[in-house]
Amino acid sequence: MAAVKIAIVGDVLMKHPMIASARRKGAKGFDFTPLFRPVRTLLRNADVTVGNLETTFSGYGGPGVKRNGYPTESVSRISRYVFNCPDELAPALKQAGFNVLVTANNHSMDGGSKGLMRTLAVLNRNGLKHTGTYHNVKGAGAPLIVRAGGMKIAILAYTKGTNSIPVPKPWMVNRIGSTERISAMIRRLRGKTDFIIVYLHFGKEFRNYPSEREKKLMSRLLYQGANVVVGAHPHVLHPVRVIRSRDRDGKLRSRVAASSLGNFVSIKLRGREDTITGMILELSVTKNARSGADISGIRYIKTKVVRGGGRGFRVVPNQQWQHK
Repeated sequence: MAAVKIAIVGDVLMKHPMIASARRKGAKGFDFTPLFRPVRTLLRNADVTVGNLETTFSGYGGPGVKRNGYPTESVSRISRYVFNCPDELAPALKQAGFNVLVTANNHSMDGGSKGLMRTLAVLNRNGLKHTGTYHNVKGAGAPLIVRAGGMKIAILAYTKGTNSIPVPKPWMVNRIGSTERISAMIRRLRGKTDFIIVYLHFGKEFRNYPSEREKKLMSRLLYQGANVVVGAHPHVLHPVRVIRSRDRDGKLRSRVAASSLGNFVSIKLRGREDTITGMILELSVTKNARSGADISGIRYIKTKVVRGGGRGFRVVPNQQWQHK
């Protein structure tokens, strides 16, 4: 019997105070390693750890930054919500235990085409797999296939938009668009992979529950053959639904719909305490020759961003429980 453990988190949202607090004292550069230290063991405990990178690595002089540093508060009103982060975040994410980042979200194009390409290059340089945005038309739109624990795990990522920033070449960013297109991709993957995760950047910001339309979309993708549909963008936690049902092939499966895993990394938004809480959704998956792969265990680990020593921030485990 094959077995794999998968951990999934929500938004990695790098706001100015968090970036500024990571600047090395008396030296050039930034150190984001302490930010993840309290949850490092939990993230490394999984074979596959996935998060949503809701920033770009657009480089010095990129949007919202000074030519000689990161970032500046004196950006224009238009670019106030344009995100860019120092490259040092990438190795810190890798060291913390992340090995997959989804890059399809409303900030994918914050640095323009060059920023998108540079972001993917930084991830590649640091050994971080990614999906949702692409640097070349060849292979664009394809899912990421990760091999772990004797299984092939497919990860697909889509966003509902890019904050009205134009995408010069549509293949660069996976858009949710037609549900049938995503469903067709899932159907193609069913016989070629063991486990399918769909990561959607959708929903309404700061709303604590999904809309009926969003619930129907998740249910449809699960019925088509996805094992897990997770979401990000609301910046607050939504309830997690575990569904025991039969798929199109008549196989009984445990499936998970988690429309928002909250903010894994963030400062407090709109003064709301719930915007600095998130969840590590930890899935144990087992596979046997007779029935294939299925979720055999679920652990929910609630997290919170707190102030550490001095100006520093830390992501800390806040509460954890098992699904029964």
